[in-house]
Amino acid sequence: MSSEQIIFYFFAAMVLISALLVVSIHNLVRSIFLFFVTLFSLAALYVFAFADFVAITQVVIYVGGVLVLMLFAFMLSNKELLSKINPVKGIIRVNHIVAILVCTLFLFILLNVIIKADFESLSWIKTADQINGKDNTVHQIGIQTMTRYLLPFEVLSVLLLMALIGAAHLARKEKKV
Repeated sequence: MSSEQIIFYFFAAMVLISALLVVSIHNLVRSIFLFFVTLFSLAALYVFAFADFVAITQVVIYVGGVLVLMLFAFMLSNKELLSKINPVKGIIRVNHIVAILVCTLFLFILLNVIIKADFESLSWIKTADQINGKDNTVHQIGIQTMTRYLLPFEVLSVLLLMALIGAAHLARKEKKV
C-alpha cells in the first residue's frame, strides 16, 4: 500500500468517524468542533481528487465562514433557550421509526440503482476528460465563471446578499414592549 493510499484512507476514516460523532454527541460545542474536523478532512479528500478549487472553497467558505458563524451563534444565543434543550435518551424512539423506515427504503433504492447501473456505457462518462495532476482547475473555473456563467454568478451573489441581510434581521434582538 502506497503512502498516498494510507493518507487517503486516514482522511476518509476521519470524515466518517467525526461525522458520526457530530450527530451522536450531545454537547453542542464539541459537536461544532468535530464538524470542523469533518470539513477539513473532506477538503483533504478533495485535494486527492485533484479538485483544488473545491478544496480551497471548502476551507474558506465552510470552515472559515459557516463554522465560525455557528460558533458565534451558539455563544451569543440566549442561555434560557439552550437550557430548554433536552438530550434525547436512546437512539431509536417511537416517533423516529417512520424516518428510519423511509431512510432505509431510500438506501435500498440507491444501492439497487448503483448495482444495476452500467457506468461504462454512459456517454457523458466516455466523453469526459481525464483530470491529471497538471491541470489547473482554478484557472478553468475562473474563465468559465467570468465568461459563460457571469449572469448566474451575479444572480447568486445578489441572492447571498439578500440571505445575509435576512439573517442579520432575524438575529437582531427585538425590544420588549
